[in-house]
Amino acid sequence: MPKILFIQHNGTQHLIEAEEGKSVMQAAVDNMLPGIVGDCGGCCTCATCHGYVDPAWKDKLAPQSEEEAMMLDGALHVEENSRLTCQIIVRQELDGLVVRLPASQF
Repeated sequence: MPKILFIQHNGTQHLIEAEEGKSVMQAAVDNMLPGIVGDCGGCCTCATCHGYVDPAWKDKLAPQSEEEAMMLDGALHVEENSRLTCQIIVRQELDGLVVRLPASQF
């Protein structure tokens, strides 16, 4: 299974195994990862799964949809590499993905 490294705003790291075909958000929720809430269940309607994808991984992800961009417009502390983790589907090519979590979600 692909592994995803989540880094909290304070530097605490969590390496989790993620099932292919699930969203990065669902993998985080399944592993009770602090900082990813996923209030909407992955429907791209709440931005409580906001994360900063390490720039080295940007080109390996599908581009943001218009829905995702609109939701990020209302999120706190948005950066150029901000993504909603519910919109990133785990696949083997993402093994080693690094996602940093904003302080606003703790």
